[in-house]
Amino acid sequence: MTEIPVRAARTPTAGDSVSPARVRITEMFVSLQGEAVDAGWPTAFVRLTGCPLRCRWCDSAYAFEGGEARTLDSILAWVARAGVRHVCVTGGEPLAQPGCRDLLVRLCDAGYRVSLETSGALDIGGLDSRVSVVMDWKAPGSDEQHRNLEANISHLAAGDQLKFVLANRADFDWARAELDRLDLAPGVEVLFSPVFGELAPRELADWIVADRLPVRFQLQLHKLLWGDQPGR
Repeated sequence: MTEIPVRAARTPTAGDSVSPARVRITEMFVSLQGEAVDAGWPTAFVRLTGCPLRCRWCDSAYAFEGGEARTLDSILAWVARAGVRHVCVTGGEPLAQPGCRDLLVRLCDAGYRVSLETSGALDIGGLDSRVSVVMDWKAPGSDEQHRNLEANISHLAAGDQLKFVLANRADFDWARAELDRLDLAPGVEVLFSPVFGELAPRELADWIVADRLPVRFQLQLHKLLWGDQPGR
């Protein structure tokens, strides 16, 4: 039997500094998870403020600035009141805030099924292994391909997902080549998704089927239901 690697959880040491007790939040809301393997589940979304990237097709630019500083205790209390099992920490780029890692640990300790949506531009090494990482691998059409942090690929483990958001055929051909180049661990699921309003979903689906690619096609379920509305 092939052993499936699991991302090691970080063990605190005596030399660690005191963890930040606050993060800056743009919004928190409950909706259906629209992406990745947990699509369709009622989910509590915690959207952190700030992002060092500027993807051309970004649909959460409103989270780049502003927000409200919240204690981790207050966020955990809100999640408890939300009354759902699934929690998604997203952004912006949530890992741009040091307190994000502590928030993820607290949520896992509280028994939630926790996912992290991250760009792949910031180091995911040492994240709590209970967190399901959904990591974007930026295609050329995003204008941020150069920000992909190659070392992050080795940190992905079983239960994590690598997401390609594609704007056109050139992006698709690039992503197909990346599948051959990247050495993904067993159990890492690959997702192909069209840029909303740019690449026709059926066109991407036809390309995947024609090439028999071992990837999961996905649409943004929340946009099909509610359109391009913030907080949904």
